[in-house]
Amino acid sequence: MSGTGTDRGTAGDERLRRWRMVLGGGEADGTGCALTGRDAAMDAALGALYGGGGEAGSRRTSGARSAGLGGSAPNVARWLGDIRTYFPSSVVQVMQRDAIERLGLAALLLEPEMLEAVEPDVHLVGTLLSLNKAMPETTKETARAVVRKVVEQLEKRLANRTRATLTGALDRSARISRPRHHDIDWNRTIQANLKNYLPEYRTVVPERLIGYGRAARSVKKEVILCIDQSGSMAASVVYASVFGAVLASMRSIATRLVVFDTAIVDLTDQLDDPVDVLFGTQLGGGTDINRALAYCQSKITRPADTVVVLISDLYEGGIRNEMLKRVAAMKGAGVEFVTLLALSDEGAPAYDREHAAALAALGAPAFACTPDLFPEVMAAALEKRPLPIP
Repeated sequence: MSGTGTDRGTAGDERLRRWRMVLGGGEADGTGCALTGRDAAMDAALGALYGGGGEAGSRRTSGARSAGLGGSAPNVARWLGDIRTYFPSSVVQVMQRDAIERLGLAALLLEPEMLEAVEPDVHLVGTLLSLNKAMPETTKETARAVVRKVVEQLEKRLANRTRATLTGALDRSARISRPRHHDIDWNRTIQANLKNYLPEYRTVVPERLIGYGRAARSVKKEVILCIDQSGSMAASVVYASVFGAVLASMRSIATRLVVFDTAIVDLTDQLDDPVDVLFGTQLGGGTDINRALAYCQSKITRPADTVVVLISDLYEGGIRNEMLKRVAAMKGAGVEFVTLLALSDEGAPAYDREHAAALAALGAPAFACTPDLFPEVMAAALEKRPLPIP
């Protein structure tokens, strides 16, 4: 019986400890539980960000959660080291994002020692890109190293699957049923005609030939990524730049990457290095989708073999009716037009629903797309089949 009582007591203490960590201490939490050691240090790190006042890393003697990261890089750098010690990477990234947004710490990221302390992720890259023009020379190399680390992680996660998915889509879209002899795909032809096997002759009668056109080893499709670089699209810009580099590495796809706000920048020549692409963007500013689409439209040479991907929250600062006319004209010429409200893991941000509905009426439904779904969306567009809208 004593063992059972001890077990119950231990479980009860653990529940009180957890509630104390959640509620943050002080007289109002009602737990009466005091924290010591690692728990107290974790609570102080949380309090510095989510509590009421004080300095990072400090604790009141009452055990109540204190707060504040102060205004200096040493305080923040120490706090960043603490949270990496006490919390897993996914939690650290959330806390860093909250610290930047809630406490206005973006300016401190212009200091090299700060950048060396942070846990790199997509949102941090977006913040660094928005600070790019204000960044001192002493920080730029460190910032590029942070961005490159994130880009390499994303490429490792996404590149192979993207290439495999799109290669299959290109093969299927290029397949023809009356190929010349040297263009016959014998493996697929035999597989498609196994029902016509004649055992007495030990042969297959190929009633249907499957093969590829003469352009099988040349450029088959053209893809234009048209990316809104307004501040709310930061994560989408990062992912789109990585995908743009992956697409550009495929010989069968001619890839163009265009970023825009009220101005237009064609970054196609930098697609071999997505880090250069990202530092060529300027997050923030207004939006002129119509002007950007006019530029993209001028670069289309083979409409029936072209996919245009507009990544934008659709808040148009240009001429709305002209924007819709351009989309209709491109689709009428045979262009596959894809509208993504976001290309990120977070889902759709705030967006212009009226414009989204108007595009849907033109046969270009607007939807948010995760990076993992993007290869399937592109494969469907290349094959001119319905998009896998989530």
